[in-house]
Amino acid sequence: MASISRVALPSRLVSRVVVPVAKQSVKPLVASRNFHPSPSRMAQHPIATLQEDLIPRLPPSSPTLFEAKKKKNLTFEAIGKELGRDEVAVAALFYGQAMASAEDMQKLSKVLDIPIETLESQLSGFPDRGRSLEMPPKDPLVYRLYEVVQNYGYAYKAVLNEKFGDGIMSAISFSTKIEKETDEKGEWAKITLRGKWLPYSRF
Repeated sequence: MASISRVALPSRLVSRVVVPVAKQSVKPLVASRNFHPSPSRMAQHPIATLQEDLIPRLPPSSPTLFEAKKKKNLTFEAIGKELGRDEVAVAALFYGQAMASAEDMQKLSKVLDIPIETLESQLSGFPDRGRSLEMPPKDPLVYRLYEVVQNYGYAYKAVLNEKFGDGIMSAISFSTKIEKETDEKGEWAKITLRGKWLPYSRF
């Protein structure tokens, strides 16, 4: 019977990291002129938008989804609540790294005011994963995740092998989530990776 492996990666991130919508006792920060604030959905920080230099490497659905997200001033967490999916899974869908179900398209059409015909046309078919990311990554925040594997990759491998034997952690039977922790030393990012353990087969 397959086991489940868990890896938690706490690290300090830059102040521009996207955080979930939360009730605040203070007035939220005003978004830049590129955003159109919606008071009931306002996040503490500006929402994530699409970098123009990524567009040539992304599917047509990405600009469509991100533009609608920007107009509504919605975080991925807010959209995820409407879809009944985790915010990271929703972000992956926006970047073309995940497949949208018919139900996803219906709910996206409703929450983002995108014609369902447009979504069915642009989101149908299988994702072409991995095309958007250059290796090594140039974005500092993405590179820091790459750096974590550079620093701790073999340590993870050794400990995982001792706990589970000869195999790998699946990135397909897989989930991940991002949490924000705060203490007297500041804000901390907690990234959890959860993948099914796949033993190597003898043949």
